[in-house]
Amino acid sequence: MAFNAALFDGMMIFSEVVNSGSFTQAAHNSGHSTSYISKEIGKLEERLGVRLLHRTTRTLRLTPEGELYFQQCQQLIEDAQMAENAVTGQQNTPKGRLKVTCPVGFAFSRFRPILGKFTERYPDITLELDLNDRKIDIVAEGVDLAIRASHQLDDSSLISRRFLRSEAIVIASPDYLKKHGAPAHPSELTTHKTIGYTYVKQGMVWDFIDKENQNLTVPLKNQIITNNSFMILSLCLAGQGITRIPRFHLTDELETGKLVELFADYPKLAIDVFMVYPSRKNMSSKVRCFLDFITEHLGD
Repeated sequence: MAFNAALFDGMMIFSEVVNSGSFTQAAHNSGHSTSYISKEIGKLEERLGVRLLHRTTRTLRLTPEGELYFQQCQQLIEDAQMAENAVTGQQNTPKGRLKVTCPVGFAFSRFRPILGKFTERYPDITLELDLNDRKIDIVAEGVDLAIRASHQLDDSSLISRRFLRSEAIVIASPDYLKKHGAPAHPSELTTHKTIGYTYVKQGMVWDFIDKENQNLTVPLKNQIITNNSFMILSLCLAGQGITRIPRFHLTDELETGKLVELFADYPKLAIDVFMVYPSRKNMSSKVRCFLDFITEHLGD
């Protein structure tokens, strides 16, 4: 790799401008003049050959290239801070921005009740929660850690730690069953209204293992398909159809009779929940404390 003495020039100033939201505030925070900040951003854009910011007298907005560069800058700055802390004896103090992406349903049903405990225990961590059922590229999007639920994770260079084991169950509301009847066998689902999940592979069929331990594939007629598990549960509660979701999305709906489990005596599809994060030799203390906290409060 060729030596480049200007590689980090302007990076701290650029990150401060984005974090503070204006050139004026960035100048105040850094102790420089506004004109100095503007010149540094201009030199950085000229060196990179791309525009990083769209700026007017009132607004400041990242370009797509600026968004990508900012995410990478944030990680580099945090890594540099971690390296400095390591030699000054501060490496065990969790602090800074921690970006976590999590499926919407899991966040509401499991993580929200313990969120206050985390922020109380680690007041110097700024937790940025990205609630999204979509599988994202955590490295490209600058995410520190992702919570993912799956029957089987795809092969990846990322590190994964399983902390919860659940199962997928078939459910419906009493109102739906009263109106349409309860299927006695999974094969009868072909005549029922079902609610599908966008991110499930082969979402138009459900696989079962019957009582004779034989594989059974049931084609579906999904009347509603959505990319949000929270919406799926709400639609099911409203009597819009039968669905299959991980048990961890539920709280007391089965116990209170708001929902009914179907085919309860059939073997269940296992659903594991993982924490996934980039493979790094020196894991930051903020990521490590989050891993330990989730394992402590939600691990099985």
